[in-house]
Amino acid sequence: MKSTTIAGLAREGGVGVETIRYYQRRGLLDTPERANTYGLRGGVRRYGDEDVRKLRFIRSAQAAGFTLEEISELITLDATDDRARALEIANERITALDMKIAELEAARTSLKRLAHHCSHTHEGPCPILTAFEH
Repeated sequence: MKSTTIAGLAREGGVGVETIRYYQRRGLLDTPERANTYGLRGGVRRYGDEDVRKLRFIRSAQAAGFTLEEISELITLDATDDRARALEIANERITALDMKIAELEAARTSLKRLAHHCSHTHEGPCPILTAFEH
């Protein structure tokens, strides 16, 4: 049963209305027909529990680092229960996250080294400031 407006759906999913519309343009969320109220055209679109579930899925998948393209494929896989492909996508995301974590750890180590040198070197320019000139 369709029970809420786009504003209600956005509120339920913790996003803005424009985010809902963007997801609809990308094909991640369906755009329901406008309700025909009192014989008039142009009524309000109504969204139901399945729309809320799908929106929450999208937001959770984004928080896990999946791209919108990957999320679109996961939504399609949900309908076919293709566990092998879902696992493959998850493993690819894990690999990408591991690489990003390694990059961030290297950046952190480098910045900690610069901060240490800055706090212990009182002559000349601060190593933090000069490091980013090159």
